[in-house]
Amino acid sequence: MTLSPSSLTKVVAGIVPCDVRYTVEAQHHLDDLTKPQGSLGRLEAIAAQMYTIFQGKLPQPLRRGAYCFAADHGVAEEGVSAYPREVTAQMVLNCLSGGAGISVLARVNEAELTMVDVGVDAEFEEAPGFCREKVRRGSRNMHREAAMTQEELAAALEVGIHQAQRAKEKGQHLVAFGEVGIGNTTAASAIATALLKEPASILTGSGTGVDAAGKMRKIQIVEESVKLHFGALEETPDPLEVLRCVGGLEIAAMTGFVLGAAYHRMAVVCDGIISTSAAAVAYAIAPQVSGYLLAGHCSEEPGHRYLLNYIGLTPILNLGMRLGEGTGAVLAMPVIESSVRLFSEMATFSSAKVSTKSE
Repeated sequence: MTLSPSSLTKVVAGIVPCDVRYTVEAQHHLDDLTKPQGSLGRLEAIAAQMYTIFQGKLPQPLRRGAYCFAADHGVAEEGVSAYPREVTAQMVLNCLSGGAGISVLARVNEAELTMVDVGVDAEFEEAPGFCREKVRRGSRNMHREAAMTQEELAAALEVGIHQAQRAKEKGQHLVAFGEVGIGNTTAASAIATALLKEPASILTGSGTGVDAAGKMRKIQIVEESVKLHFGALEETPDPLEVLRCVGGLEIAAMTGFVLGAAYHRMAVVCDGIISTSAAAVAYAIAPQVSGYLLAGHCSEEPGHRYLLNYIGLTPILNLGMRLGEGTGAVLAMPVIESSVRLFSEMATFSSAKVSTKSE
C-alpha cells in the first residue's frame, strides 16, 4: 500500500476550513437559550465548534468511533521504556479481548472500537474490530537512522486516511484516536522538540513510568536523535521529515487519520501526547485541520500541553491521566454529546415565553 504525493496533496487540498459564520450563528442561538449568557462555560464553545464543523446541521444522534493504532518502535532498543517491546503485541491482544482501558471505555461510551496494526512486531489472528494494515514490523531506531523510509511513511499515512474513509462510510460523526506502542512517548517528545524548537528536557516525561535515571536517558536519546536528523534546529524542519525521521508508524497513521477525518468533515478528538503529536504534524501540514480537532484531555506528560498550545486546543478534561490508547479522548465524548444536546434541546427565551434579563 503506497500513497502517491498527488494523493496526499488531494486530501490536504480538500480540507475545507471551518466557516466562522456558523460559529457566529451558533453563538446567537446559545445566547438565546433559557440561561444566563455564558453560564454553560466551555460547553458553549464545544457546541459552537460542533455546529460549525457540521455547517449548522448537527447530527442526531452523534455516531461515535474510536481508533487505536498500534506499532513497535526501534528506539525501544535504547532502554527508553519501563516495559519490554513485546508488551505492544500483548496489549493489542488485551484490547481485542476487551480487557484494555480503551476497550472498557469504548463500551461504556458507545464508541465502536477499531484496533489497527500498522507496525507491530508480531502477527495476529483475525478478530472483530481488528484491521491488519501492517507496513513493517516496527520502525527503525531513530537514534541511529530515520525511523521510516519515504515509502514506509507514505504507506503509514495511507493507513490512517483509509481508516478515516471507513469511519465516514460507517456514518460516524465523532471519532477519537489513540495508540499502543512501547517507545512511542520518546518518538512523540522528539516530534515536539523538532516542531516546537523547545528543549527536550521540558517536553519529555516519564512515559510508561521510568525512574529519574531512565527519564534522563530518555531526554538524552530525544536530544541526540533530533540533532542527528535536524542539527541545531536553526530552522523549523519540514513536518513530514520530522514524522519520517523521529516519528513512528502508528504516529504517521494517526497523522493520516486526522487529515482524512478533516477531509470528510468529522469531529476528531485527540488523546494524549502521542496522538496530539500526530495532530501537530497534521496541523503543520494543513493548519485548517484545527477547526475539526478537539482535545479530550490534558495528559500528565509535560510535552502535551505544549503541543496543545501549538495547535490552539483547550483540553476538555484534566484527570491526571497518561494511559494513551485513546482513553482520554473517548472519556470526553459524553461531554461533547452533552454540549450538542443542550444546544439542540434547550428552549429559547421566546419559545419558552421566559422573560429575558432586565436592562
